[in-house]
Amino acid sequence: MSTALITDATRAAPDLHALDVLAKIAAGLGADPRFSQDLVTRPHPLLVCVRRNESVAVIAPAHVWDRGRDVLKPLSHRFAEGAALLILRGRPGEADLSQAMNLGLASLLPDEPTSEELYVAVQRSLDLLEARDRAERRGKWLRRYRYELGELVNIARAMTTERVVDKLFSVILEKSRYVTGADAGSLYVVEADEQGVQRLRFKLTQNDSVQFDWREFTMPISNKSISGSVAVSGKPLNLPDVYDLPPGSPFSFDRSFDERIGYRTKSMLVAPLISQRDEVIGVIQLINKKREPEKKLLSASDVQDQVVPFDERSEELLGMVAAQAGISLENAMLYDEIRRLFEGFVKASVEAIESRDPTTSGHSRRVADLTVELAKVVDAESTGPYKDAFFSREDIRELEYASLLHDFGKIGVREKVLVKAKKLYDEALLSIRSRFDYVAKCCEADVLSRKVHVLERGGSADDLKRLDEELLARKAELEKSYGTILSANEPSVLAQGDFDRISEIAKETYADLRGDVQRLLTDEEVEALSVRRGSLTTQEFDEIRMHVSHTYRFLSQIPWGKALRRVPIIAGAHHERLNGTGYPNRLRAEEIPVQSKMMSISDIYDALTASDRPYKKAVPIDKALGILDFSVKDQHVDPDLVRIFREARIWERAAARGPQSR
Repeated sequence: MSTALITDATRAAPDLHALDVLAKIAAGLGADPRFSQDLVTRPHPLLVCVRRNESVAVIAPAHVWDRGRDVLKPLSHRFAEGAALLILRGRPGEADLSQAMNLGLASLLPDEPTSEELYVAVQRSLDLLEARDRAERRGKWLRRYRYELGELVNIARAMTTERVVDKLFSVILEKSRYVTGADAGSLYVVEADEQGVQRLRFKLTQNDSVQFDWREFTMPISNKSISGSVAVSGKPLNLPDVYDLPPGSPFSFDRSFDERIGYRTKSMLVAPLISQRDEVIGVIQLINKKREPEKKLLSASDVQDQVVPFDERSEELLGMVAAQAGISLENAMLYDEIRRLFEGFVKASVEAIESRDPTTSGHSRRVADLTVELAKVVDAESTGPYKDAFFSREDIRELEYASLLHDFGKIGVREKVLVKAKKLYDEALLSIRSRFDYVAKCCEADVLSRKVHVLERGGSADDLKRLDEELLARKAELEKSYGTILSANEPSVLAQGDFDRISEIAKETYADLRGDVQRLLTDEEVEALSVRRGSLTTQEFDEIRMHVSHTYRFLSQIPWGKALRRVPIIAGAHHERLNGTGYPNRLRAEEIPVQSKMMSISDIYDALTASDRPYKKAVPIDKALGILDFSVKDQHVDPDLVRIFREARIWERAAARGPQSR
């Protein structure tokens, strides 16, 4: 009822007859068995109240409405809340009672009502109030249901989209506390050791009222603890006060934690997280349901005033969240397991590549670090051609995998070509050495034979000396030629004079044991020794270049999934050049993925600056950057990416990357 109902300051005049009638009404209602469950009181001599639950029917003489409304003041809040209705005995002086009805008037009684008239008026008022209360409660329930449904949808969306397990733990606990009004909570996960023995790991805790340091720990899964008991039974527990557990409870509550942080754990709701295979994979523990969720529990009185037991609706809501959380957690764990499986595969693949070519050990990891850091800087660009570039977390992971596996195709290259450090293979050089030794021995045999002939015909000592000098000269010439071969065998730029000398040596011949004439150097050996730069012949270089095609072909056989589907394409294009002269597909600039362009720069930089190559010295950073600039001029690599690489000093950022960032 509005305060207008009680603002008249005129007191109702004493009316002994009215008081007598009200006394009879009160006595009649109290004696009526139909109101035996209701409470009949007289809070004022001019009022009779019939209370049923939270509804109140108020009976008063009509003149109270006319000139004594202030006697209704103690009941004003009930009228205002719609929890009370007024019944007047007699007719008020006002002709128009519409205002009175709007303000809480339910019905009018005769001056001396019969018991049936009284019953009908009171019962109708109480029924009307109860109907209104039910309607309001239904409205509140419907609004609450819509709110909870919306929250459950939001919670489901949040849990199903979060892939990082540790973040999902936080989402599950936070949302569970939110829908139930819990002040605090903890989350445990089931894990097994190497022997298969399962334990509960305390993984996360949250508390709105106090802050404290905590760390993970494990505990046995048994009935001795509350969470352990839930993990064993797979059923929820609702405890009104953990300091006063039900008699016969197998578990206990350790108060030392509360005492250490100055907190009082009271009501607790604990539920299992169950997988799709009906296995308990975790336990969620909610603490201290609050009347007003925004309040903090900073003292014992706060706990006393605010904390209530978790109700049935809280159990239902936590059950729904826990069911979704169990599935989401299982999926996230499976996703994490698949991710670790991929990472293990990638790591094993890199080790396999580098075990075949130890001279490039660490190259794949360094290229990945350089490329990932370059991508992060490019992602942050606000100007220039790459201002709109964007790399999500999944894009970065895809790029990292592609970079780690960019040389994966080397497993399809012959090992002796892959690790060829000099122009001749070891066995070829050994064959040449044996050939030269054979020729030297043949020269010795020839000179000895000729000495015999000299002695037989009575030659002089000078004749024998000349033969010895001839032999020494021939051996010296052979050693000089072999020295030229050793010099030409080094993977450096071959001087024109050395090339001509190799051609002269190749023309020399000797007779083998069968008398057949052979050349000192074969055509294949001459070709290898005539390589002007590096150590590979044209055919071997083509074979090495084929590793990119092998990389794409091999990686394409792996079901990478939607998020990583471009790994083969990115890895397979890292040797393409902007001007279309790269390999294997001679792609033009616009056809090369930007990820591959970044990887090309990282690959060139690391190949130049690596200090673990036995066949060359590491190039200083400034010189390596200069070579990249030459590559830009030759239209091999992207100029803007090289600029960003230099300005951001990507090599320093990559060196700072720790294992935790990988």
